Amino acid sequence: MKLFERLTKKAQENPQRLVLPESLEPRTLQAAERVITNKIADVTFIGNRKRIEDKAFELGLPHIHEANVVDPEDMEVVEPYAELLAELRKKKGMTLEQARVQAANPLYLGCLMIKNGDADAMVAGALSPTSHVLRAAFQVLKTKPGVSVVSGAFIMLLPEHVKFGEDHMLIFADCAVVPDPNAEELAQIAIETAKTTRDIAGLDPVVAMCSFSTKGSASHERIDKVINATKLAQSLAPDLKIDGELQSDAAIVPAVGNMKAPGSPVAGHANTLIFPSLETGNIAYKLVQRLAGAGAVGPILQGLAAPVNDLSRGATVDDIVNTIIVTCNQAIGLKK
Repeated sequence: MKLFERLTKKAQENPQRLVLPESLEPRTLQAAERVITNKIADVTFIGNRKRIEDKAFELGLPHIHEANVVDPEDMEVVEPYAELLAELRKKKGMTLEQARVQAANPLYLGCLMIKNGDADAMVAGALSPTSHVLRAAFQVLKTKPGVSVVSGAFIMLLPEHVKFGEDHMLIFADCAVVPDPNAEELAQIAIETAKTTRDIAGLDPVVAMCSFSTKGSASHERIDKVINATKLAQSLAPDLKIDGELQSDAAIVPAVGNMKAPGSPVAGHANTLIFPSLETGNIAYKLVQRLAGAGAVGPILQGLAAPVNDLSRGATVDDIVNTIIVTCNQAIGLKK
């Protein structure tokens, strides 16, 4: 079963409460129509019901009326969330009056609904800059206990003729968020990405901590960072199959892995590649996408206390549907 067939089936069997704060955005409405008709999630829009339904009528979307709607202009609805936000941000000096203004912002209101237990996940970004989506998520939801960093993974869907990875997939991180993680952050990224490999890609994670050296073939402070991150990740997640430092060919090519890192449980068989910096991860995923003709699913945000995913403002309807499916599966994984 292909990746999105499997993820769709899982979402349908475990429907999550999904918030879509950009309720008048045409692509988002078209994606929501598909989500509703295919019973992928229980959708809640943030906006005015009449305006949403008028826009849906204009677009020829007959099932949008089945979604729930939370109106950010209804202060009776917003007030409890404003009180929650004021409590969350009181150490930062936020007053209740300031919280009322911010809680009426759909991005914040969506995150507050999750924080209050009224929703499970949120997808936004078709209209909003990434920084706005992430700021709301950071301020309201924060990171998981024991995790201090949010990162972005990509599932690379490889063509049939490409024999690397597992089930024609490789998972790359961090490719989207942290420019230069330290050793502790890199270890957290590795552990969180392994969860994405398991919960979203459906693979048993085999994690390579990548560098420009394999097992001491070179020396540099950047290599030391990867070595230290590997040791820390191994101590934090002793059941996780993880090794480093490994060059990318040693990570995924069996013959090279056997030669450069004999006895490694990962070398030559990795399905999850952790890059030492954002520049290396971002360059790698874009090169694989273009040169190999691979599909790139992501960025899948990792490390938040609840699933929130950001869309490219150039996202297609298919992109939005796929992001919703991934986000719902993240929510399911958190409840295990």
